[in-house]
Amino acid sequence: MSDQEWAVVLPLLPVPGWRRGRGGQPEAYCHRAMLDAVRYLVDNGIKWRAMPADFPPWDRVYAFFRRWRDHELVREFHDRLRGRVREEAGRDAEPTAGVIDSQSVKADAVVGADSRGFDDGKLVNGRKRHDVVDTLGLLLGVMVTSADVGDRAAARVLLGRVAAAHHLLALVWADGGYTGSLVGHCLAAFALVVAIVKRSDDVKGFVVLPKRWIVERLFAHLMRTRRLVRDFERRTSSAEAMIYWSMILLMTRRLACPHSGRG
Repeated sequence: MSDQEWAVVLPLLPVPGWRRGRGGQPEAYCHRAMLDAVRYLVDNGIKWRAMPADFPPWDRVYAFFRRWRDHELVREFHDRLRGRVREEAGRDAEPTAGVIDSQSVKADAVVGADSRGFDDGKLVNGRKRHDVVDTLGLLLGVMVTSADVGDRAAARVLLGRVAAAHHLLALVWADGGYTGSLVGHCLAAFALVVAIVKRSDDVKGFVVLPKRWIVERLFAHLMRTRRLVRDFERRTSSAEAMIYWSMILLMTRRLACPHSGRG
């Protein structure tokens, strides 16, 4: 991280338990070094054991990643950054509208049969990333499943989580794959309107559809992160954490250099 990025990140970091009198001891390595190491791994797609010698030992970095994943600290940190980005853009910290879609990606050989499947529509053997973003394209929630899980079945769970975390969320745009009972279920259970944006039958060739392109831009960013071009994680929770780390990388750059055009 540059000094400008670190100045943005430092006030938003979760406070360690030992600093709040909850026991434990100070970490052996500073958070800046650990964050740099995880960011390097996610951005460059290396193996854990291939961590360069400039960073702390790979097993210590992995222990840091695992602790933040299991205690949901990575999502907490991500959500704080997202609130800052929205405020810098002149928006309220909490969104009122979002977009949902899914992306199927091939899975590496380390992914077990219990969490991988075949997507008949995309002809992909691997996993599926279900994402909800706000109107700026910032991540509100993610759920990784096997690729054979239907969009509507996953959306029932994911939209429930997102609605519980973001009480002001009232409208979510989706494509034709989310039609059916999901619309009525979300309205009755979460007071959430799911608006379907369909492609016109009269239009031929490529056409940009309103609102749906916002989540497609997120998918494009994820595919530029080398660790995410394929699913290399044994656990779906690790795959979700990698997506959060990719967005953290994007948002810290945006906050530190708002006029650089990066991201």
